[in-house]
Formats: sequence, C-alpha cells, structure tokens
Amino acid sequence: MANVLHYIPDADPEEIGYLNMLISPMTEEQAQQFAMMYRHRRKESSMILILALVGFLGFAGIHRFVVGNIAIGVLYMLTGGICGIGTIIDLVNHRKITSEFNQKQAYEVATTMRMLGQL
Repeated sequence: MANVLHYIPDADPEEIGYLNMLISPMTEEQAQQFAMMYRHRRKESSMILILALVGFLGFAGIHRFVVGNIAIGVLYMLTGGICGIGTIIDLVNHRKITSEFNQKQAYEVATTMRMLGQL
C-alpha cells in the first residue's frame, strides 16, 4: 500500500484521509502516477486565502474562479463580494473551499486513470 505523505507531503489531514482511501487499491507505480497528476491540479489553501484577500482591493471573486466556481466568481465580481460579506465568509472558510476543490480534483484524476485502464 502506498503512503500518500510520501508523494504529497504538504497535504492537509482531511486531504490525506481522502487520498489514502483513493490510493489504497493502487500499486506503488500507480500511486506515483496518481500523485504526479494530482499535484499539478491541487491548490494550496494559502493561495486561496491570498486571492480572497485580494478581493478587498477591488478584485472580488478571483479565488472562486481559481477553484472553478465561475457563477459565484461572477456574482462576487459584480456585487463587490456581495458587499464584502461573502468575501469575509470565504476568508474564514478558505480551507474548506480548498479541501472541496482538492477532493474533486483527486476524484477526477482517479476516474481518469480508471478510464485509461491504468488502475
């Protein structure tokens, strides 16, 4: 069984649990391939936090575009982060936003590997 910390050492505890579940049936080589694909797609919570802070400088919603929430990003951009309240909430919840995005990306990578016959 592959150790996710070996491949993605900067993962959060919640992310580690989810990734361990995904890579448990994989061989060492498959886990390496998964980690390489996943590392390029995942986002750091600190980057999402910085982008949310940029929302206070007049570019509200950029962090939502980065994690693929285009509709909410447009809404934030047009309303100034829903008058700043939505941006403040996202500052508090930046780890949750990042975790949800990363879990979605991990699932998509594993699904892609299955479809290509690599799992």
